[in-house]
Amino acid sequence: MSAQIKPRINLENRTPLETVIPLATPFVLFVDPVNTCNFQCTFCPTGDRELIKSTGRWQGRLDFEIYKKIIDDLADFDQPLKVLRLYKEGEPLLHTRFADMVRYAKASGHVQYIDTTTNGYLLTPDKVGPILDAGIDRINISVDGMSSQQFWDFTKTHVDFDKFVNNIRKLYERKGDCEICIKIPGDILSEDDKMRFFGTFGEMADRVFIENFAPCWPTFDVEERAGIQITEGIYGNTIEEVSTCPYIFYSMAVNTDGTVSLCFLDWARKLVIGDARTESLKDIWNGEAMHRHRIAHLRGCRKDDPTCAACGQLSHCLPDNIDAHAPMLLERMNRSSG
Repeated sequence: MSAQIKPRINLENRTPLETVIPLATPFVLFVDPVNTCNFQCTFCPTGDRELIKSTGRWQGRLDFEIYKKIIDDLADFDQPLKVLRLYKEGEPLLHTRFADMVRYAKASGHVQYIDTTTNGYLLTPDKVGPILDAGIDRINISVDGMSSQQFWDFTKTHVDFDKFVNNIRKLYERKGDCEICIKIPGDILSEDDKMRFFGTFGEMADRVFIENFAPCWPTFDVEERAGIQITEGIYGNTIEEVSTCPYIFYSMAVNTDGTVSLCFLDWARKLVIGDARTESLKDIWNGEAMHRHRIAHLRGCRKDDPTCAACGQLSHCLPDNIDAHAPMLLERMNRSSG
């Protein structure tokens, strides 16, 4: 097997956040090209179409002119954005101009690195060619079964598994400098399936990894919906509580309608802090709503917000832990805003 057994998140050589907060420029910006999906996965809110309707969440694709404004807004920051993540809730490759999104951001000079996460269904040779040519740096592929039947069981979608695998093989053959990462939830696999996963995808990826399900979506019960019991973190790590969310100090998320969420897990739109259609990203990043949330977390009041209180990302998904530095960071944040 040529691929590394390594999760898609880089766990080594991370910047100690306590040394750089507050950041003048975010490290990561999530931009959601499409907030609908061709799959109906049992473990994802977007897969429950009636649930999404009940939230009143606008459904559709990000307007390309709004997208260009978002990228242009990055020029206001002191430094280029480290990572543009072209995904959040839906299947990003459903956007007919996804390759143009990559190309525009690359040409802007405001973004150092671009990645996306896809369910892989649309990674056909004619689709991936323009995306690779546009200069995407990494494609994360979420595999939802090791057979057509498993795909149906968990995504309610008919997938020709052999064709799916062949498309990924062709992608890897022409990937160029793009990194290919493939992961699968181990909760749905037998031990034989796990061995077949490494045997099947280990020669057509740079990284492969078997993850665990995690209750990362606030107020969405993954265990109940997927019929599983979660006993360890997403990467096999110990489950432990974190009081202060580190993500809100280095990232924010633009939704498909142009609104901006505090958190990339804000699937129900409970944490909207601005609107990229009418405000600059820099003003939102430095705005009162974002500042209020950060101060609340540093004061130990994260769970006063019902959405943040119900977030399993902080207990199961190995975030950076800045709890020990909260008093010092609170003082620093107050000085910087004074």
